[in-house]
Amino acid sequence: MSLAGIDLAILAIYAIFIFGLAQWVSRSKAGEQKTSTDYFMASKSLPWWAIGASLIAANISAEQIIGMSGSGYVIGLGIASYEWMAALTLLIVGKFFLPIFLRNEIVTMPQFLQQRYGPTIRNVMAVFWLLLYIFVNVTSILWLGAIAVHTVTGFNQDYAIVAIGVFALAYQLWGGLKAVALTDIVQVALLVCGGLIIGFIALSTIGGAGGAAAGFHTLITQFPDKFDMILSKDNPHYQELPGIAVLLGGLWVMNISYWGFNQYIIQRALAAKSLPEAQKGIAFAAYLKLLMPVIVVLPGMAALILAPNLSTPDQAYPTMMNLLPVGLKGLVFAALIAAIIASLASKVNSISTIFTLDLYAKIRKDTPEHQLVTVGRIAAVAAVVIGMLTARPLLGGFDQAFQFIQEFTGFFTPGIVVIFMLGLFWKRASEAGALTAAIGSVVLSAIFWWLQETGQFIFPFMNRVGVVFVVSLIAAVIVSLLVPAKPDAMKIKLDQISYKTSLGFNLAAVGVIAFLILVYTIWW
Repeated sequence: MSLAGIDLAILAIYAIFIFGLAQWVSRSKAGEQKTSTDYFMASKSLPWWAIGASLIAANISAEQIIGMSGSGYVIGLGIASYEWMAALTLLIVGKFFLPIFLRNEIVTMPQFLQQRYGPTIRNVMAVFWLLLYIFVNVTSILWLGAIAVHTVTGFNQDYAIVAIGVFALAYQLWGGLKAVALTDIVQVALLVCGGLIIGFIALSTIGGAGGAAAGFHTLITQFPDKFDMILSKDNPHYQELPGIAVLLGGLWVMNISYWGFNQYIIQRALAAKSLPEAQKGIAFAAYLKLLMPVIVVLPGMAALILAPNLSTPDQAYPTMMNLLPVGLKGLVFAALIAAIIASLASKVNSISTIFTLDLYAKIRKDTPEHQLVTVGRIAAVAAVVIGMLTARPLLGGFDQAFQFIQEFTGFFTPGIVVIFMLGLFWKRASEAGALTAAIGSVVLSAIFWWLQETGQFIFPFMNRVGVVFVVSLIAAVIVSLLVPAKPDAMKIKLDQISYKTSLGFNLAAVGVIAFLILVYTIWW
């Protein structure tokens, strides 16, 4: 696959435009210096459309687009549960979590842990999240993004890593979160348009004179098993999507952890100008998540007919891009690059936020505001450089090592959800109970993983997460009752919290629930 001159021109126009826009929205008045609130929290003035778009831009990257298209090719529509159930999770976060976070002026997730439990958990989790974001998230976006660039253009993969890293860093380095969030509406618009175009053309190619609707009907007719949302135990992909667990089990734990307590996701909502504005942004993001399977799963399913003999599933999306005419190919490729750049910029911004506010500022307590911004920029540069240097060693020749890292992060997810959920909604939760949940989650997950690896016990990952969550929750409650918190430990205000939401938010929630009932009823 290659790009024509006009395709490359479109890509260049996109790059110049998005860089210029980022600098324009980041401008300061003459004589003003950026404060840490300006840089890390966009002056706490983000509008709803920026919040919603930025949530999706931070979430969707090369691994989502290429990986989920590949999963659509292999598993089918069932993989869309990750997207569709996330929409409902977002509404829960908006209604029940954000009122507490914004009432307490929370800026980072480690900050919440300190105010709720104490400094020990804050420091441990701050370091954990930094390592996770740099060595898993940044490296994976750089590596998989470079693979996408190489697959489409033939551009050297190592050079692509550098190009992606430098551009993502450069366009947000001056403006911080404001540069990222206020340009993400363009990034997401491009992503949605590009995805809809490739899906429409793929289905139209299948349908011939009947168009996209006929192509979709052909796909359902020829591959009805690929439209099962709830997989039975005899399905070869039951381990990845273990039946009813996608509705009632561990997927909830993973979604709540990701959308509710993940710094590079929730930071956008924390930077809202008000709680209602944040909730409108959350609702906007939920509807974009409902649309995502059309963009990232459907092209892979179309490849079942148009490219039935792919050597690897991850070739599905780039192969479908080959259907596009000159010009449109450049637009869709620009959309893919937009997803990569936006997601990487989001991770880097959150790395600099956690490092500066949760670690550096706690050690150097009298640091001036302008110096905190400088430290944040240095941390962003360091994160990207480390990511570029370690992407190939971690992912190039050691695929199993990376898979182990992903599995390893899953060891923490149940414990993280327990810690935050008890911290938000149970006043008697103590630091001892929280530490018990964190340690218990890792130990129990490791035991299940070892049993799985040695073949002694086959247990789907999603079910494992659910079981570990329940056990960690029970253990945390028992220990909190036995070892109560110190009287002055609780600094989070849980009084005067209103969970009442606007009519618009409530109608949006009804719409999401109705949609989920409809699709799961049709394709159960």
